[in-house]
This record gives sequence, structure tokens and C-alpha cells, in this order.
Amino acid sequence: MAESNPTESTQLASKICNQISSVFSTTTTTTKPPALNILVQEITAASNRNGRVFLYGVGREGLMLKALCMRLFHLGLSAHCVFDMTTPPIGPTDLLIASAGPGGFSTVDAISKVAKSNGARVVLLTAQPDKGSSVEYASVVAYIPAKTMADDDDNGDKEEREVLPMGSLYEGAMFVLFEMVVYKLGQVLKQSPETVRARHTNLE
Repeated sequence: MAESNPTESTQLASKICNQISSVFSTTTTTTKPPALNILVQEITAASNRNGRVFLYGVGREGLMLKALCMRLFHLGLSAHCVFDMTTPPIGPTDLLIASAGPGGFSTVDAISKVAKSNGARVVLLTAQPDKGSSVEYASVVAYIPAKTMADDDDNGDKEEREVLPMGSLYEGAMFVLFEMVVYKLGQVLKQSPETVRARHTNLE
């Protein structure tokens, strides 16, 4: 059995964290509003109008949104993952947060179209804010400037293996972004750590 190499682990962890951090440095050089501000504003507005928050994404993007959905529930919001058996119908006071890193997916398009036709706000998370089919249905676009699987083959040196391939950089940035969103929302919604913790399931 191969021995673990703490130095290699530290180097890989640092490289991954630095790549994810660089995504948020990039946002400061654009004219687009930070995704953090958009999400906090839209979720707070939904809460103020007693609306519910619906979340949807495909693949690993969807897993990141499920993690956010869990924390939004812990913050006291009515939060629902699309396709869960207990997901209610969406309406005019509600908010859909959907992700299409490459700019569009057929399922994201269809769900966003239904949400929009029922009067709900639609926030689209994407790395391609200026193109892609899903942008058409968005009330507002939250830009995450990270490499996705759509441009994963644009690697320059093909001999060097990427640390975060196949859209993992975008998905990792989603996780970090959502942790920032949860932190800010805790302040805005005046939710103490004790109150948030008390909403965690005890059926484990």
C-alpha cells in the first residue's frame, strides 16, 4: 500500500483552492454585478414577499444547488429542489435559481420557461452570460467566470493533466459562492447560528 504524501496533498489542495479563488478575482475586472450580490438580493427579495425558492441544475451543478437548498432551509426559507416529490407549484412570488454553466441545457430551458410563464423570478447561474439558450428565460444572470465542460478541451498544453477538469472549476466555484451567500443571508435575515443549527434534521 502506497504511503500518503502530505506535501503532495498540501500542494494539490493549494492549487485547487487558488484556481477557485481566481474565479472570484476575475469578477472584479468585469462590468457585470457580482453573482454574490445578485443571489443575496434575489433570495432576500423572495423572502420579503413570502415567496419560495426553487433550485435546479444538471449533474454536479445540480448537486451544488441541492447543497444550497439545504442551507436555505436551515436559514428558515421555504426552499425546494425541482423534481423532489414534495416540490410545490411555482408562482408569482417565487424564485427559481437554475444553473447552466455552458449557457444552456434543454431541461434548464424548459423549467425556466415554465417558471417564467407562471410569473416567478428566474436567476440563471452561468459561465456564458452573453450566449446560450437558457439566458433567454432569465430575469437576471449571475456570472461565474469559470471553465466548464464546454471549453474543457481548451487547455493549451494537452500533455498536462488538469487538476479541475470537466467543469469541476465551475462547480467548485459554485460551492464557494453558495457558502458566501449563506453567510451573507444569515446576516441579512438575522438568523443566529443557533437558530440555523436547530433546523437541521435529527433523523440521522
